[in-house]
Amino acid sequence: MIKIKPDELKIIAQYIHDISGIYLDKGKSYLFETRLSTIAENLGCTSYQDLYHKAKRDASKKIERQIVDAISTNETLFFRDKGPFELLRHKILPEMIDLRTPSVPTLKTNVRIWSAASSTGQELYSIAIVIKELVKDVSKYNFNLLGTDISDNAVAQASYGKYNKFEIERGLDRTYLQRYFTLFGDSWKIKDDIRAMVNFRKFNLMQPITALGKFDIIFCRNVAIYFTLEDRKKLFNRLADSLADDGFLVIGSTESLTGVCPRFVPKRHLRSIFYQKK
Repeated sequence: MIKIKPDELKIIAQYIHDISGIYLDKGKSYLFETRLSTIAENLGCTSYQDLYHKAKRDASKKIERQIVDAISTNETLFFRDKGPFELLRHKILPEMIDLRTPSVPTLKTNVRIWSAASSTGQELYSIAIVIKELVKDVSKYNFNLLGTDISDNAVAQASYGKYNKFEIERGLDRTYLQRYFTLFGDSWKIKDDIRAMVNFRKFNLMQPITALGKFDIIFCRNVAIYFTLEDRKKLFNRLADSLADDGFLVIGSTESLTGVCPRFVPKRHLRSIFYQKK
């Protein structure tokens, strides 16, 4: 394994922050080495400075994508923390459906939901399952579910919707497994009716968000913890711009917007906290 030098650490950390928004401090040298050494060795690099220069010269951005895939944390599971999904089922979705139901019976109810750091898709598929459980005839509604992530590999797996035994057993109730997945070799694949509800695309949260349009519900959980305070402030201000005035924002259970974005006010339902704009 190629060892990283202190001066290289500073250069690589700044480069990763510039391309992804992820902030890694000087104490994370082990993380750089364990996640980037294979890329460096495969490219014939003898140092991380060499890797940096090759990435900067690569017009195809292939090396940059490999670095982002390696450094980004894709730790996720179905119905992670459970509380936000209970909140979605019993509070957020019923209220949003009521708010968006048109007075003309022939018109469909439109609800846009964004999983802003969807990783390999488990969060957005969990949201889709909650909708299917709550709304028996989904065809009567227009649910637009978008999942975005900075990692190409994560987006590819999410789009395919196939998970191995370990991934399935992390958080997914057996009833949901039988109802919404089909056995695919030694793995499980999401059924087509759930897959048809969602869309995944690559997106960097450090970029302008307005192009994605307005959303009624935004899940942005456990990603801003990897950003600097200044970047968190910018992100949640952009999320406020992209959230409907009566919309709902759900963040990680260990996160808080106190001192980050005064445009949001915290509210509590059951044992969970969500945010709405002032």
